[in-house]
Amino acid sequence: MTVEKAEEIATEALLHLTRDPDQVGRFLAVSGIGPESIRTAASEPGFLAGVLEFLMTDEALLLAYCENAGVRPTMIAAARFVLAGDPADHV
Repeated sequence: MTVEKAEEIATEALLHLTRDPDQVGRFLAVSGIGPESIRTAASEPGFLAGVLEFLMTDEALLLAYCENAGVRPTMIAAARFVLAGDPADHV
């Protein structure tokens, strides 16, 4: 998977979150950013990987996104890996 494809998947996932006020509110609370900062944060390295990590923590949300986007759940993990690398590297 290319970085561009991973970014595309993560951007679509973020758009999916913004369509549900409860989910986007939860995401903002977990990420620690305010709604006014989301555009700025989206350009920061690691933000899109964080979007995918958030999606991966909620199976129902993950499956709903995958169904709507027409992607397999394994593609979310692959995109996250491309954007952030191996989680073991961050321990």
